Amino acid sequence: MSSQPSASDAVEYTDPVDVECNVADLKENEMRQVDFDEDTRVLLVKQNGSLKAVGAKCSHYGAPLSTGALGLGRVRCPWHGACFNLDTGDIEDFPGLDSIPCYRVEVGNEGQVLLRAKRTDLAQNKRLKNMVNRKPEDTRVFIVVGGGPSGAVAAETIRQEGFTGRLILVCREEYLPYDRVKISKAMNLEIEQLRFRDEDFYKEHDIEVWQGVSADQLDTAQKELHCSNGYVVKYDKIYLATGCSAFRPPIPGVNLTNVRTVRELADTKAIRDLITPELRVVCLGSSFIALEAAAGLVSKVASVTVVGRENVPLKAAFGPEIGQRVLQLFEDNKVVMRMESGISEIVGDEEGKVSEVVLIDETRLPCDLLILGTGSKLNTQFLAKSGVKVNRNGSVDVTDFLESNVPDVYVGGDIANAHIHGLAHDRVNIGHYQLAQYHGRVAAINMCGGVKKLEAVPFFFTLLFGKGIRYSGHGSYKEVIIDGSLEDFKFVAYFVNEADTVTAVASCGRDPIVAQFAELNSQGKCLGRGQIADPATRQDWAKKISEPVAHYR
Repeated sequence: MSSQPSASDAVEYTDPVDVECNVADLKENEMRQVDFDEDTRVLLVKQNGSLKAVGAKCSHYGAPLSTGALGLGRVRCPWHGACFNLDTGDIEDFPGLDSIPCYRVEVGNEGQVLLRAKRTDLAQNKRLKNMVNRKPEDTRVFIVVGGGPSGAVAAETIRQEGFTGRLILVCREEYLPYDRVKISKAMNLEIEQLRFRDEDFYKEHDIEVWQGVSADQLDTAQKELHCSNGYVVKYDKIYLATGCSAFRPPIPGVNLTNVRTVRELADTKAIRDLITPELRVVCLGSSFIALEAAAGLVSKVASVTVVGRENVPLKAAFGPEIGQRVLQLFEDNKVVMRMESGISEIVGDEEGKVSEVVLIDETRLPCDLLILGTGSKLNTQFLAKSGVKVNRNGSVDVTDFLESNVPDVYVGGDIANAHIHGLAHDRVNIGHYQLAQYHGRVAAINMCGGVKKLEAVPFFFTLLFGKGIRYSGHGSYKEVIIDGSLEDFKFVAYFVNEADTVTAVASCGRDPIVAQFAELNSQGKCLGRGQIADPATRQDWAKKISEPVAHYR
């Protein structure tokens, strides 16, 4: 039964709207998109006999959540894995920054579903969680080091969690935090199209952003951060998310002009300035960065050649079968693929610009622009003699609450060596965009006095010539079981280990199955070979994500 709204509700919320849906029409664990008005779509969910209503679109790139994965009390985006709480609309896993609107649900006398919207939410499909401002009497100082996705989320979450002290966000680049994932996929974007928030946002919420400033030294004994601008700042708690830098292999000529990496916006701007129809491009490496750059450039230049060490691209990530299909995709789109090869020398002209590259078989390729997709190195050099334990690869071991071995020093993103949800019992160092944002949220909650355990589920994605490939999970595998058609790019790949357990799932054109696997993992549930052996029932396992989690004593 609907009830009379209070006076304050009447101001804050709209009148009830009949969305032409009867409660009896909804099945248990059903998601249905309904129209609130001609401009507003709502996701209606029935779970445990209760009705919930939230915004119908993911706040990241606008994916329809009705086609996503319904978990226990939350829905996961089918495209990139962001999660939203059904009771509040709050974002719980990433990518993205914003939450989604949450609607009040009432049931009329004849079972009709009635929704009431917050008037402030009707203007858009996303919602910013409430944030506090600095109070002069609060003398505490929190510092976030790193202007990437992890640092950006951490800074916002700290204010959302009620911290009213001084908050400093230290950004090595000259720009406000931006969506780094896009720069290798679309090199024509400007900072205004990439940044998460504008300058006014940070000013409004009293977040000091130091742009073009890096961390030079951390003194944990004195609780001081020494910065490249000459400032020394005392902190109460600090979050380190300094990410990584592109690695330049020790090849003769690697420092010639027009030998570029793709890691930051300045990199893509430099590449963009070189593009002409006559340009001959070589990409070294056959992983995501090199392939995305090659795919984005081939229609704009004279030629693009990819030089890769393995016999097929993306072999380490996706296995030989998918790698072979990706190889064919690139060749079909006029990218020359030189596999099982490498570059032994980069030759320059009299102006110091690259003019050709020499392959390991002594073949010489004309080259006006060489793009290095040859991995990265972790930015933790400033931690030398800090007291923070740094591993040989530059990563930092953290607890399940993202605290380092030094109290009040939290670490996340690419530089963290942390536990993940799933089959990996040891800590792992994974450089995923989604994982970095999740780390930022967890660290911020714990810095502010909350207790939030790390329950990360890796999820990443790439887009190559319009083919979106999603992947969730982590771990070794002995076999890849393909369901569907690799030829048509409509497939699911199950990665199975020695114990006949599925460690990861990849897909293309088969949403939301990767999101469903991520949700399964997040609940601590496993998928075995026996559950996917029969093609006729291979997807029945997805029903488990809406079932209660067993509690053992």
